[in-house]
Amino acid sequence: MTDSRVAPPHCESTPARDGRPGVLLINLGTPDAPTRTAVRRYLAEFLSDPRLIDLPRILWLPILHGIVLNVRPERTARAYAEVWRKDTNESPLRYYTRRQAERLQERLGAGAIVDWAMRYGTPSIGERLAALRAAGAARVIVLPLYPQYSATTTASVEDAVNRSRSSSNCFAVLPAFFGHPSYIAALKTNALRQLAGLAEPPQRVLLSFHGLPQRYVDRGDPYSAQCAATSALLRHAMEWGGDFAPMTFQSKFGPGAWLEPSTEQTLVALGKKGVKRVAVLTPGFVADCIETLEEIAIRARATFLNAGGEELTSLSCLNDTDDMIDLLETLARH
Repeated sequence: MTDSRVAPPHCESTPARDGRPGVLLINLGTPDAPTRTAVRRYLAEFLSDPRLIDLPRILWLPILHGIVLNVRPERTARAYAEVWRKDTNESPLRYYTRRQAERLQERLGAGAIVDWAMRYGTPSIGERLAALRAAGAARVIVLPLYPQYSATTTASVEDAVNRSRSSSNCFAVLPAFFGHPSYIAALKTNALRQLAGLAEPPQRVLLSFHGLPQRYVDRGDPYSAQCAATSALLRHAMEWGGDFAPMTFQSKFGPGAWLEPSTEQTLVALGKKGVKRVAVLTPGFVADCIETLEEIAIRARATFLNAGGEELTSLSCLNDTDDMIDLLETLARH
């Protein structure tokens, strides 16, 4: 399975023949600190993206700056503080994205220059593309770390890359890898390793993806279809049925209809039905972050226990495992 929505290679001039390729890993973003000020700065950029919030600017921006940015940063900062890495003083997403780039550089060696960036926050896409050019990368492979394509994520990365392009630079944005055999194999290996370490097997494994407003899908966004494809391929690889491993969606923000079923509501229903042990796998994230470590491992666990459950295991993402680096190398060399 492939995604036809890949940005074609863009070159405004012929790159130097002896220039090494650059590889730029890009993930969503993170505040620089678990503080209200840093989170407010990050959310201001994140929630100002018209790809993400498609409401008319004249309606949305007063709400954003008058209400959201005065209320949400403190609550979000507390959530980041729950999972912030004190050993390196960075968010888990920054840590694992950086480690993925460092390990991929080791794997590719001197034949390529590997760097990383965040769509929102620092380091920015423009900054790291400029650094790659300065380091001698005549062409750059841009690898958005979103397995499933959405206009709210991958297309936003393409926007930022296009704004940052240089006449001396050639680049290509790689497609979504929602059905790539190496991705499914990595998910399988990672899940089996963690499930084997449990004292008792879970009675259900939820495949929880980040949510998306239904209106985006109604307009043709392929995200939910690609989530379903990933889920089907992973179930087949694991020999799971749909009842045992349902697909759910988390992280709803704001009013309106979002993709369903909800991860939270599914956990409540399972707890009330007498299911005692569940595991949650998040195949839409390649690195642990606030959505997996705080939303699932802390808040969703509390929700399940309050509904009558006894154990919720949040399975780690691929992070900087060998399987993840194998996948990145395969994609980068494609």
